[in-house]
Amino acid sequence: MLNQPSSPTLLLLAADAILVAHLVFVGFVVLGLAAIVTGKLRHWAWVCNPWFRWLHLAAIGIVVAQAWMGMICPLTQWEMALRQQAGEPGYAGTFISHWLGTLLYYDFPEWVFAVGYSLFGILVVTSWLWARPRPCSRQAPRHNQT
Repeated sequence: MLNQPSSPTLLLLAADAILVAHLVFVGFVVLGLAAIVTGKLRHWAWVCNPWFRWLHLAAIGIVVAQAWMGMICPLTQWEMALRQQAGEPGYAGTFISHWLGTLLYYDFPEWVFAVGYSLFGILVVTSWLWARPRPCSRQAPRHNQT
């Protein structure tokens, strides 16, 4: 007999998948900025790709806006709703949810997150001024040959 779509196991699996997606989003925002700075210093053309840069800017912009509006991330809300439907509180569930949840969630006042996200957002905007996005050229970078 197949499990029903609302079985606790499937609900927890879906919640874990959302948590992993949340971690990937956070990784994109944090590691994206690190890649931009490193790429600028190492002359990596791909870090100036406008698609990458606009997506990166939009991602941190959403986080900053949600923080200042006092909104809880929709991914967090969805994940927690699934865990509650499965009969579990918070992150007492599976191995994945416990460890990834520990990496993502901290118990600080909301203003700490709003300020932190805003400062990170300022760094992202500053990276636009320092390493401006532009269409990537199809030619290999030229090197001085002396």
